This record gives sequence, C-alpha cells and structure tokens, in this order.
Amino acid sequence: MNFPWLFLINLGIISLALLLATLIRVNIRFFQKYLIPNSLTAGFILLIFYNYIAPFFGLSQASLGHMVYHLLSISFIAMSLRKAPLPREKGGKGIVSTSISIIFQYSVQALTGLLLTFFFIKTFIPDLFPSFGFFLPLGFALGPGQAYAIGQGWEEFGFKGAGSVGLTFAALGFIWACFGGMYLINYGLRKNWIGERKVEVIKKLRVKSGVYPKDVKRPVGSHLTTESEAIDSMTLNSAVVFGTYLLSYLFLKFLTWLLSFAGKLGMDLAVNLWGISFVFAALTALAVRKVFHSIRIDYVMDNGCLTRISGFAVDVMVAASLGAISIVVVRKYWLPILVISTVGGIIISLSVPWFCSRIFRDHKFHRTLIVYGASTGTMPTGLALLRVIDPQFETPVASDYMFSSAVTFVLVIPFILAINLPAYSYAYNKPLYFWLAIFVAFAYFIFTMIMHKVLSGKSFFKRPLKIWFYKTAK
Repeated sequence: MNFPWLFLINLGIISLALLLATLIRVNIRFFQKYLIPNSLTAGFILLIFYNYIAPFFGLSQASLGHMVYHLLSISFIAMSLRKAPLPREKGGKGIVSTSISIIFQYSVQALTGLLLTFFFIKTFIPDLFPSFGFFLPLGFALGPGQAYAIGQGWEEFGFKGAGSVGLTFAALGFIWACFGGMYLINYGLRKNWIGERKVEVIKKLRVKSGVYPKDVKRPVGSHLTTESEAIDSMTLNSAVVFGTYLLSYLFLKFLTWLLSFAGKLGMDLAVNLWGISFVFAALTALAVRKVFHSIRIDYVMDNGCLTRISGFAVDVMVAASLGAISIVVVRKYWLPILVISTVGGIIISLSVPWFCSRIFRDHKFHRTLIVYGASTGTMPTGLALLRVIDPQFETPVASDYMFSSAVTFVLVIPFILAINLPAYSYAYNKPLYFWLAIFVAFAYFIFTMIMHKVLSGKSFFKRPLKIWFYKTAK
C-alpha cells in the first residue's frame, strides 16, 4: 500500500543526524569546549546530506523548510502555555532592562543590515532585494524559524531563494553565538568581569559532554499530572499544544478572509501575517492559558513537560533549518551574506557588553551572556551560555528573560510590521518605503537609548570608550 512517508523519512534522517551529533560531542573535546549545540552540529551534517546526497534519492529540501515553519510555532506555543513563575519582588528593573537590551539589538542590527544593503545596491549588486539587510536581525536575533517564514513571504514579492538566505543568516548567527559566546566568557574571565566567586564554577563546567554520566543524580525534567492508564501526561500536554496550534490556524484563516475584502493590498498583508504566524500562535497560547486559569484547570498542565515539548521542537527546527539551506542560492549571494553577517557579528559582540554593563545593576555578566546568546542565536542558545556560570539558574536572570519576552513582543509590534516595508518598495517601485523602514529602526534606536538613560542613571555613556563599565562584577 502506498502511504505517504516523506515526513517520517525526513524526521528519521534528522534524528540520525542528532544522534551522530550527540556522539560527536561526547567524544570530541572541541565541541564540548565551545558548547556547540548538538542540533547545530546535526544541521551541518544535514546541510551536506540534503545538498549532495538526498537528490539521488528524490528527497527535497522544501519539506524541511515546511517543518521549520511549523516547529517554530509549536515551540512558541509550548513556552507560552507555561504557567508564570511566582510574582517577583517589586522595584526590580531586570525585566524591563532585559527587554530594552534585546530591542536595542533589533534596532542596531536592522540599521546595520539595511544600510549595508543600500551600499551594495548602489555599488556592486544593483539588483539586490531591498529587504536583504533585515535578515541580520531576523536570522541572528529572531532565529531560523522567523527568518525562513518571513523569507518565504518575500519570495511572493520576487526575492527568489529568500528562505534559504534567511536560514543561512540564522546558521551564521549560531556560529557567532557559540564561538563568540565562549570567547566572551573567557575574555570576561581574564578581565575579571565575572567575579572571583564564579571562576571555579566556570573551570569545572568549561568542558561539558552534554550527557549526564550514569552515576550522577539526574534532575527531574517533568512531573505527571494525570493517571497514565487514563491518558499520559505527555499526551495531554501535547494535545493542548497542537489543539492551540489549530486554533491559531483557524484565527489566521479568519483574518485572511476579512482582509480579502480589501483587495490586493489586503491579500498582500495576509501573506505577511502567515509569514509571522508564530506571533499569532503565541498570542493564541496566552489566551488558552488565560482560559484554563479562569476555569481552574491549568493545574493539569506541567511546565516541565511543556519545556520538553518546546526543546524537542527547537532542536529539530535548528537541525532542519540548516539542512534546508540551498548552497546554490547561498553561492549567488555570498558577498552580501559574508559582509553583513561579519560586520553585524562584530557590532553585536562590542555593543552587547557596552550596553548591558551600564543598564543592569545586578548580575551584569550573567545578563550580558543571555542577551548576547539571544541576539545571535535563539533563546536556548542564551540559556546555554548562561548555564556556564549559573548551571542551576540560581540567579533571576533566566526568569527575567522569560518575563521580558512578553514586554518585548508588545513593544516591537511596529518593528515587525515595518519588516515588509522594503519589500513593498520593490513591489510598488517606491523607495520611500525602504527609507521608512530605516526610520522605524532608527526610532527604536533612539527609544532604547532614552530608556537606557532612564534605567542606567549615572552610568549612561560613562567612560564611552570602555566596553565594560566596571572592572569587576557587582
């Protein structure tokens, strides 16, 4: 019988790549020293396989891109359904400061990418798509799922291969996160940014195989909330996640139907909304969580189980996103990709310590690491860097970052809407839209600098030539 096997075949290939990557990290010190995620290693294995071997078996990269698109929304839903931690102590500014630090990176990366795109259009590559520079914040600060999804939307405007270009920027962002993050840790150690109390912890955890030894007490990953003879807890939590995804799909279908009455402009907007479907997935999940809480059944959901679901989605998504990159497409744009990612990586590596060391008042280096990881990779990358000096998450840094995500989302809605302005400038031959996108990015830059002044007080722009404001951590 001829049943469809493509999805399971691709999932099996990704699984084998993840197993091989785990074996590599367990046995090769280089991968342990630089905390290279197994999903990233698996992704490069898949990149070679799907570009040079898979075509002989009739396998396409397109299906991997589809997996990336859906897994992104699944990961956002799982994390958004988690119950919030206990209320925090009033007066703390860690959440707002974290959000402002992340938004600052959005603005700086967007300005860098767009201005370099304008330079290439006026010099070496006059037919370069105007939205090209937005792939810097999309791939670095937002991650592979967003870069691919929005890139797919730009393909409707005529940017062929945009999805692969977005995934390439995300892959380069992961490389900056791993190697740049470990360099930042070691540099901070030499400069005594971290504080002597943490030095021994770092030395013990510098080399990590990524697998717990058999004679070590293992942490609890999740708790049961149901009797397994009725329904397994994993099944229940997964059912809520996928049911929520269905609701977000129906909501987007409804919006598309409404926008269809606005003609071509409305349908263009609908296409862009599908490109950022992860936003609607997260909003739907927050609404579902609110309903569960109001009718007092939220206790059946387990944060640990939801974290495992999100972790699975992120690991497979990262691996699949690299495998979905088309080397043929990347070769066409190698110069702007190399220049924009390199310049962007250098600016991020310099601006994150400068900004964070002045805006934060406690756990400065901890917060710097998680912001750097989130500005070059994804949320799990930032958490992986934080674990090097805070393995048990004893500081409030990780929870502050999770809380800040909601604040960040609300504040960057205009930024998200502006992402498509350069595409409109190409589609409708109106350069004004391109400059309007730069104006929006610059407005965010000014906003974050004003907030930096408010939150940092006397530390604002003090010793501006010093990357790190204090010689020692406070």
